[in-house]
Amino acid sequence: MTDSNADTGIKELLEGGVHFGHQTRRWNPAMRRYIHGERDGIHILDLLQTDELLGRARDFCSELAGRGGTILFVGTKKQARDTIEEWAGKTGMPYVSRRWLGGLLTNFGTISKRIKRLHELTELETGGQLALLPTKERMAREAELRKLEFNLGGVRDMERTPDAIFVIDLNAEEIAVNEATRLGIPIVALVDSNCDPRPIEYVIPGNDDAIRSCELVVGTVGSAILASATAFRKAEEERRMREEEERRMREEEERRKREEEERRRREEEAARKAAEEAAKAEAEAADGAGGSPAEAAPGGERPQAPAPEPPEGAPEAEATPAGGSSAEWGER
Repeated sequence: MTDSNADTGIKELLEGGVHFGHQTRRWNPAMRRYIHGERDGIHILDLLQTDELLGRARDFCSELAGRGGTILFVGTKKQARDTIEEWAGKTGMPYVSRRWLGGLLTNFGTISKRIKRLHELTELETGGQLALLPTKERMAREAELRKLEFNLGGVRDMERTPDAIFVIDLNAEEIAVNEATRLGIPIVALVDSNCDPRPIEYVIPGNDDAIRSCELVVGTVGSAILASATAFRKAEEERRMREEEERRMREEEERRKREEEERRRREEEAARKAAEEAAKAEAEAADGAGGSPAEAAPGGERPQAPAPEPPEGAPEAEATPAGGSSAEWGER
C-alpha cells in the first residue's frame, strides 16, 4: 500500500479489476502514458500510476470538503449509479445518477427555478394539498413532480454551482464535462483507456465498466470526502453554538444594562419628585408664617395700627387727660 493512498492499495485495485482497459482498437491515444501494456487485445492500465493519482484525487476532494466545498457526483451508467447514489447520500453531496439535464451548470439560474418548483410540489404532496385537487389537475401535478424528481432529485439541495465534479465515464458524461470545463470547475474522473483525459484536472486511470472497479474508486474518494465533510460540519455546528452562546450572553448583558439604566432612572425620578415635594412643603410653610395679621395675632384679636406721625413743624397735640375729653376739662 502506498503512502499516497492509505485506504486503497495495488492489491485492492488489482482485485477490483481496475487495471482492465478497453480493446486496443478502441483506445484513445491521449491515454498512452497511463497504459502499462496489453493482454489478449485488451489494454492494461498502469496500477502504480492509478494508485498514486487516486491518492492525489482523494486528497484534493478531502481538502475541498474540509473547507465546506461542494462536490457533484456524476454517474448515470448503470454500473456506477448505485455507488454514486450511496456515497453522495453518505457525504451529503449532490449527485446526478439518472440523466444529465443540459444547462445544469451553465444555465443554473434557470435550473434553480425548476428546483424551486420541485420543492413546492413536494410540499404540496407532503401536506396533502395535491389530493384535494380535481383529478385531472392532480394527475398533471403528480406527473410533473415525478419528472422533476427523476431529473433533479439528486441536486434538489444544491443552491449554487459545485466547487468540483466527480465523474465516472467521461464519454457517457460528455455534456457534464463540457459544462464544467466551460465554467472552469475542476473535474475528478475515473478515466478508461477509450477516453480523452486532457480536460481533466484529476485523472484516475481505471476501468469504468466494472461495478467492482467503480465501487472501489468511488468508495475511496467518497470515504475521504465523508471524513472531511463530517469534521467541517461538526466544526461549523460548534462555531454556530459558540456564536449563539455569545449572542445570548450579549443579549443578557444588554438586558442587565437596560434594567440597571431603568432602575437608575426610576431612582433619579423618585429623588427629583422627593426634592420637588420638599421644596413645595417648604414654600407652603414660608407662606404660612407670613400670612394675614388676623390669623397671625394671638387670641384672635385684631392688632391696632400704629398712629401716624405728625408732619414736621406741626404743633404737638396736647395730651388728653384720662377720664374725659378736653372740652370737659375746660369747663372744669
